[in-house]
Amino acid sequence: MYCYAAQIARWRHPNEEWGTYLDVKINAPQLLKMELAKLEKKLNTKDFGSIFLSSVTDPYNGLEAKYKLTRKCLEVLADFGYKGTIAIQTKSPLVTRDIDVLKRVKKVTVGFTVTTLDDKVSRFLEVMAPPVSSRIEALAKLYKEGIKTYAFVGPILPHFTTNEEKISEILDKLQEVGVEEVWFEHINLSPMTKARLYNYLKKESPELISSFDSANTQEYRDKLDAIINKAVQSRGMKLGLGKVIHHRNLPKKKRGY
Repeated sequence: MYCYAAQIARWRHPNEEWGTYLDVKINAPQLLKMELAKLEKKLNTKDFGSIFLSSVTDPYNGLEAKYKLTRKCLEVLADFGYKGTIAIQTKSPLVTRDIDVLKRVKKVTVGFTVTTLDDKVSRFLEVMAPPVSSRIEALAKLYKEGIKTYAFVGPILPHFTTNEEKISEILDKLQEVGVEEVWFEHINLSPMTKARLYNYLKKESPELISSFDSANTQEYRDKLDAIINKAVQSRGMKLGLGKVIHHRNLPKKKRGY
């Protein structure tokens, strides 16, 4: 529906700065309707597994208010009587606009990215996203309307959320607004991500660089995993995938002798 990816930039936006463009696939609902019909005919079922909205671009980014592509796609799925699972992940309370459609879908879950409870901190790395306080309010509203929700805490920000007290605060608030399942993801300091992030930190908050450096070791990851697992289990909540997500192995801390 909406595409905001690095690989697209290489050929479609060669002279544009990353973050300044968004491709809108205005025929997405029509294509979805045709594909559903083809699959039903081929497989003789209305359950084709799970559908995730969406992994590359927020399905409720700012332009969704204008184009309503996500809403229209959900309407297509509802009209079709889709019987598989549908998961939505967003940072925008705009999803609550579509509660009427969500109630028509048989198996739908709506998740919000919540990396902190502090709006100032959420602005630190999510400059253009809605404040986290509005996401918490949206989770509460969805829960009251009977729509199943989850939260995605990722990337886990060093210094801001990597201690037992902060993790507990986040989980307590999420549980308060009806969230039963939480996904956690370690920060992925790949060379490209690290270069962009550290350039920003050097200008804005150089004192935080050491905290981000410490997150790039297996010892840090193991310690944080233990804190999160204990906090989730003690509240009777479900941990997505049964573990904290990470994308690559990290070096062990070298011991000095």
